[in-house]
Amino acid sequence: MEKEFHYDIVVVGAGPAGSSAAYQASKNDVKVALIEREESIAETVRTSGVTWIKNIKEFQIPDDCFNPVKNYSFCSPNNEVTISDSIPRAAVLDVRKTYRWLAEQAKNEGTDIFVKTNVIDVIKNKNKDIIGVKAHTPSGQVSFFGKIIIDASGFGSVVSKSMGFVTQWKRFGAGAEYEVRAKNIDPETWWLMVGQKYSPAGYAWIFPISKDIVRIGVGVGKPESSVDPTERLKELIKSKTGPIGKLDEITPIEFHYGLIPNDGLSRKTVYNNLILVGDSAGQANPLVLEGIRYAIKFGRIAGRVALDAIKSGKTDESALFPYEENWRKEIEAKIKSAGKIQNRWIGLSDEQWDKELDIIKELKPEEFLDFIKADFGLSNMLKLATRHPKMAVRQLFGLVMGIGK
Repeated sequence: MEKEFHYDIVVVGAGPAGSSAAYQASKNDVKVALIEREESIAETVRTSGVTWIKNIKEFQIPDDCFNPVKNYSFCSPNNEVTISDSIPRAAVLDVRKTYRWLAEQAKNEGTDIFVKTNVIDVIKNKNKDIIGVKAHTPSGQVSFFGKIIIDASGFGSVVSKSMGFVTQWKRFGAGAEYEVRAKNIDPETWWLMVGQKYSPAGYAWIFPISKDIVRIGVGVGKPESSVDPTERLKELIKSKTGPIGKLDEITPIEFHYGLIPNDGLSRKTVYNNLILVGDSAGQANPLVLEGIRYAIKFGRIAGRVALDAIKSGKTDESALFPYEENWRKEIEAKIKSAGKIQNRWIGLSDEQWDKELDIIKELKPEEFLDFIKADFGLSNMLKLATRHPKMAVRQLFGLVMGIGK
């Protein structure tokens, strides 16, 4: 006989969005299940783990889960720029340790965690609204029933696809990286490498996670480029191109590969009894294709809204809409602006990238980070345009601020 579990809230996917939603929802005696298909939380790493100190403090992530970074180096085929700060404002996460800490937080609040549990279908009521999911487990098929389902299944959007609400992302980033030991690592400096030899329609990176270990990777925009990021990464490491050559001897530890949506905020994220969060919702910054901070923040908001809905006894779309209203108000305009900049960057030649770095080197550290984080608030952009009278920076200002016109 097929097993059945009954919960108030069922969260599919134990990445940063799912664990954060479960953590926030598992309060005031609300029953929450967190379902993960892999054998353990973060068994497979799919991200380079770049985020920002401000968000780390906001989420209270432990100090041993990240490496702080205060120098930001860019290189193009014929140019090189480093912006140095007095204090760290960015960080590279120990992804596995961070994700497991987030899941442990949820568990400590009472969430039941199910690993090796692969969702294969949805369960609907007579009105065709979702009321649960079916999953394969080592002991057979299991049905999880919930008043609210949170789809935090990542790029694959397993639940919302099964409901017929979404199709596969048309634009996305494909990233490959090796975590390696190396001799000459500056643990306070990251590298972003741009231009055709590094990645057409993307960039390469060196992100330090300690004085002994870095992540070297390549990200490629799809469908803009047909380049295989894994093959390009192997070529760059073998030839020790650019800053990679400064690392001296390199010993691979682990290979990571991941996909991240780059279609903008094109999806509706609430339906009757259903919330989409994280990569399932497309909540990613298109400039550097990072979204962990959004996953944690909006995962917590999704959990809180779901909790309030359970308490009210209303779980329809209108009851869950405050979640979508919240995240759209916070990031929709910024992501649209970042998308405009990204579209410009994708079309740059090597010579144009050399000139683009001359714009970047004019920025102060906090200005650079506001820019790369896609924090395009009006006050930030006005300060940028006022402080930097050069025509190139003013053109950038006009590009960003003209989005809403």
